Order: sequence, then structure tokens, then C-alpha cells
Amino acid sequence: MTPVEGVAVFAAGVGAGAVNTVVGSGTLITFPVLLATGLQPVTATVSNALGLIPGAVSGAFGYRKELRGQRRRILRLSVGALLGGFTGAVLLLALPATAFEKIVPVVVGLALVLVAFQPLITKRLRHRRASAGAGAPDSADAPAPAPAQAQAQAQASARRDGGPLLFVGMTLASVYGGYFAAAQGVIYISLMGVFLDETMQRLTAVKNVLVAVVNTVAATFFLFVADFDWTAVALIAVGSALGGQLGAAVGRRFSPVVLRTLIVTIGTAALVQLLLR
Repeated sequence: MTPVEGVAVFAAGVGAGAVNTVVGSGTLITFPVLLATGLQPVTATVSNALGLIPGAVSGAFGYRKELRGQRRRILRLSVGALLGGFTGAVLLLALPATAFEKIVPVVVGLALVLVAFQPLITKRLRHRRASAGAGAPDSADAPAPAPAQAQAQAQASARRDGGPLLFVGMTLASVYGGYFAAAQGVIYISLMGVFLDETMQRLTAVKNVLVAVVNTVAATFFLFVADFDWTAVALIAVGSALGGQLGAAVGRRFSPVVLRTLIVTIGTAALVQLLLR
């Protein structure tokens, strides 16, 4: 790697760390740069996964205030992230690159639709839950039947942790993340935005933790079975750690509308790039 290429990889790492912290899709910054230096696609993918771990950790630390009160949720979703990330890493080496990449634009496109229409979807889901609750006895003196109480408790619990649908969806998204990771954060936020009653900033904080889990488990697997370009890993690691702090400092100031617009804009650019590859 020439000095000019090294500077380009480092700069790409800073940009990817910042973008990943706020939105996701930072891989679409570093991956083309690594290919331009002459690395093979698989080597570039595994080197990128390892190099971006410090950026994900840095971004999660930058959002530590938004992580408060979400420990149980994070632990639960991290189990799916670990399993999914490992599965995706195995698929990267077991399947032809074209087999999985054909699905990538569809997954990213669906995630963008969910992010864009998440307020409308959430509003309708809340209306349905309110309508369902209206059928319960409205007498203050009459206790609700046991089945109704159990159903209400189950619904409340599902909104706190997203229920089984969110867990399955996030696990499948983590499979994708362990394989390629482009727009992984967009997919995470789109799913959590539908199933959880939380602000975009708190969802972004959870997303950063889960991305760190997926990158770590995938990179750990790659350490034993794949070849890395350690110069690229080091440059991206340092750059992404700096970018993670930069992204957290800037991204935490965005309003929900601005953040959602940024996610859709960057995600659309990622989708276009994937379609043109």
C-alpha cells in the first residue's frame, strides 16, 4: 500500500466511523477504497469488518447517555446479533459472493421504506392497540378478567423489547451484517422503529452496540479462517475510532426528522451504489 493509498484508507475509516455512528452504511465508504488499493473482495470485507470495530465501540460510547435504561433490551437483542453475525460470517466464506449480494438491494430498499414510513406505521399500530384496549371492561370497580390482564401485560412487554418478531428480524439483519454490513444500521433502525416506542436517538444508540457485537463476532471468526491486510485494518481502526466520536458529537444534536431524513438519504445512496456495482 502506497502512502497516498494509506491516507485514503485512513480518511475512509474516519468517514465510515462517523457515518456508521449516526446512520450506518459506512462500509460503502471503506469497501470501494480497499478494492481500489488492490485487495480482493473477501480480504477487503474481512479487513474492513475488523477495522470498523473500534469505530462501533467509539460510537456506542459517544451515545452512552441514550443507552441508559436499555440494558435488558440490549442484552436480549445482542444474543440475536451474536448468532446472526456468526452465521453471516460463515456464509461469506461458504457461498459465492453473487449468491447473497443479489438479495442485498432488496433488503436495503425495504429498510428504507420502513424508515421513511415508520411514523405512519407506528401511529397506525398505536391506534390498533388503543382500539383493542377499548374493548376491555371500562368499569372502575370491575376487575379485568385474568386473560385480558395477561394479554395487556404481554402487549406492554412486547413494546418494551419488541417481542419475538423484532428478535427474529434483528437476528436476520445480523446475518446480513456478518456477511457484508452495508446499510446494516439502516435495517436495524427501521425494524426497531416499527416495533419499539422509542426516540430515534435511543434507537441509534442501541444500533451502535449491536453493530459492534456483529462486527466483533464476525471478525473473530475471520481471524481463524481468512487472510487480513493488517495495514488496512490498522488504518481503518484508528480512523473509525476518531470518526465514531465525531459522529456521536454531531448526530446526537439532530432532531428525529433530520435524523430520519439523513438515514433515508444515505441509505438511498447506498442502494444506488449497490445496484450499480
